[in-house]
Amino acid sequence: MSEIEAITLPTARPNPFDPPDGLAELRASAPITRLAYPDGHLGWLVTSHALVREVLADRRFSARSELRHVPIESTSPGRPSPPGMFIGMDPPEQTRYRHLLTGEFTVRRMRLLAERIEEITEHRLDLMERQGPPADLVEAFAAPVPAVVICELLGVPGEERADFMAEAAALGRPDATQEQKISTFLSMQARMRDLVVAKRAEPTDDMLSGLTRSDLTDEELANIGFMLLGAGLDTTANMLALGTFALLRHPGQLAILREEPGRVDQVVEELLRYLTIIPFLVRTALEDVELGGELVRASETVTISTPAANRDPDRFPDPDALDLRRDTSGHVGFGHGVHQCLGQQLARVEMRAGYPALFRRFPSLRLAVEPEQVPLRTDMLIYGVHSLPVTWDGQG
Repeated sequence: MSEIEAITLPTARPNPFDPPDGLAELRASAPITRLAYPDGHLGWLVTSHALVREVLADRRFSARSELRHVPIESTSPGRPSPPGMFIGMDPPEQTRYRHLLTGEFTVRRMRLLAERIEEITEHRLDLMERQGPPADLVEAFAAPVPAVVICELLGVPGEERADFMAEAAALGRPDATQEQKISTFLSMQARMRDLVVAKRAEPTDDMLSGLTRSDLTDEELANIGFMLLGAGLDTTANMLALGTFALLRHPGQLAILREEPGRVDQVVEELLRYLTIIPFLVRTALEDVELGGELVRASETVTISTPAANRDPDRFPDPDALDLRRDTSGHVGFGHGVHQCLGQQLARVEMRAGYPALFRRFPSLRLAVEPEQVPLRTDMLIYGVHSLPVTWDGQG
């Protein structure tokens, strides 16, 4: 065991598509290193693919929200997750909720949803075409598609969707005060609770109605619905937008998407690996654990750099290149282990529909501004672009 000087989490990005500066050097020289947290906690940062997967698969590392420290400035102190918010829980509590939801997110169900998702995608592209160039791809396409999909899955009535989406977006703003976050959360929770009551009274063909047949309480259902709504919006929206930006900046790779439609699955997986929009995950040791030659003591938080893991040359040859023909198996874009993203199949279906349809409808699609003028979400918890100004020739 060695004494290591603590660092702070690198956040400055050298370009829009690469992980923050310094992570590659850390991965090569010290794949587990001491990390100083803003609240004074002294924990760890892991950056190698092997160690990241090791931590995420080890039940001795807890996801409980009340135990963790976050590596960025936060006004939210650690507290237990409310009933239903299983993302911040460990088994067996987490297992109970996850088991109930697994049946709603099966590969089979997502395949059945594919036709509807394609309809939503084409509708948004119709609107974008009628509006004409230029357009903000985030506002016109990337954000509305997953928003409509998740609202339909939850059975949110059409007249209420705009309010649901606005409040979900507000919760993701890191500059919001604790009072604003609490106010928005309570409002969102009240909306979801009203929706749950409505679904219990008159079930429809949606996920929330299906879950009312379980033993979950209204509070649990409302929190699950709120969590799914928030998770289903920002992540896929930013992958659609940032992925489009990356493809436009790599025309040789874009040609593969256009000319080899059978590779769409590989396209999606490589973009997930290459871009990795979730900058970190955190786990806390429940007992002393030896990890990568260092002793992680009980109660110490480990920050997991998923972008660094997905650019590890020991796992992915030439990792800093976007290669839509590569084997991306083992990437951690959706995490790993018992907390691996439950909605990953839904996100995949939306991206498999979105990228090909966009470039088929608008073969001359291009940036409407210089690349350095695209506003990046370096101020947000989920990385991406705030907007993506694009244009095209004629009617596409």
